[in-house]
Amino acid sequence: MKHPSIERRTFLQGALGSAALTAFGSVPSRAQAETQLRMFWWGTQERARRTFGVNDLFMERNSGVSITGETLSWGDYWPRLATQTAGRNIADIVQMDYRYIVEYAGRGALMPLDDYLGESLQITDFDAGAIDSCRVDGKLYGVNLGQNSTCSVFTRSLLEQAGVSLPGHETTWDTLGEWSLEVVDAVGRPNFWGVQDGGGVEPAFNVWVRQRGRELYNQDGTIGFTEEDITDWFAYWADLREKGAVPRADVQALDRDAPESSMLALNYAAMIFTNSNQLVAHQALNRNKLGMTMVPSGGEGAKPGQYMKPSQMWSIAAGTQAPDVAVSVVNFFVTDPDAANILGVERGVSPLPRVREAIAPNLDELDRAMLEYIDFIKDKVGPLPPVPPRAAGEIDRLLIRVNQQVGFGQLSPSEAGKQFLAESTGILERS
Repeated sequence: MKHPSIERRTFLQGALGSAALTAFGSVPSRAQAETQLRMFWWGTQERARRTFGVNDLFMERNSGVSITGETLSWGDYWPRLATQTAGRNIADIVQMDYRYIVEYAGRGALMPLDDYLGESLQITDFDAGAIDSCRVDGKLYGVNLGQNSTCSVFTRSLLEQAGVSLPGHETTWDTLGEWSLEVVDAVGRPNFWGVQDGGGVEPAFNVWVRQRGRELYNQDGTIGFTEEDITDWFAYWADLREKGAVPRADVQALDRDAPESSMLALNYAAMIFTNSNQLVAHQALNRNKLGMTMVPSGGEGAKPGQYMKPSQMWSIAAGTQAPDVAVSVVNFFVTDPDAANILGVERGVSPLPRVREAIAPNLDELDRAMLEYIDFIKDKVGPLPPVPPRAAGEIDRLLIRVNQQVGFGQLSPSEAGKQFLAESTGILERS
């Protein structure tokens, strides 16, 4: 089936399949008339291709169901979802993030899924924690699409050609700047640095805080880090910026928090911080062969900073007119072997052992690298942190803005630390 352009946003109206609804047992046989579902997610063209492929397969097997898909970039997705939620026009199935699930569950926008567990939602064999990580106040509001963790992605072939050692799990924050300067000297290209300016990357800051024995957010939804933590963070990147180890502020500002605009894709840096499931997306945008490793460690005596989390979840709108069918679609995505082979590990590594076994023989080198990464770090990570509170997404964007202000010389690290903590606290109190 040929699809229209999916570069920015895409709509798909699928043709009806020839198989009866009863061919896929979890779809209610009483649904004779066409059931139309809307699905909404963020991601790259590669994710869209795979998602449409699974939707096509579901519709081929289930006559009477039509799925329309819409996709946007991460930065555009959340404002659109907020607008749709406010207008009571949210899609039936929406992609949800660990950072936002409390907010949307709290708004009453999502449907609890507990009653479907073990029946039409066959995920009780998920790895430990993969179900509970999608709960809010004890209720299940999402289905884990894959396990992932933060990581560093780097241009392996470029670094090997330049004769620079590859970053590894032994890389620390203390040695990262020195390594980046080695890259600058070895590559010798104007406007090219070893690592991105990570001062505005919230997952990296989260690792930094956890390595110090604290959390980004406490269990009660309050700020879990100190003014010293955030001031040291801004100071760390300001120092690397001054030394020429990371991009200038005007260059880093080109990063719009999407793979297509990363310092890696724009060819300004050899390494960035991202999520492990995004290796596929970044490789699709880069000619150089990529590699991945852990985010820098805190050095001797530091606590584990990284953790396993849901890469994304499927959530179902509280107002959907076809909840049973929507649950069946979600279940198909995460349990059907044919669907799993279309999805691969682009959304993360499946929490379902039998699905991992089914797709393993068909994975390419890049996909196997993600599977191996998750296996490698499983004994090097800490526990899952508390679910972020409502408005955590707003604080994420605040970190980018304040780091830019430091980069452009509008704030000192000390001033930035005070401002960020004060504004973050205010955001949480208002929410």
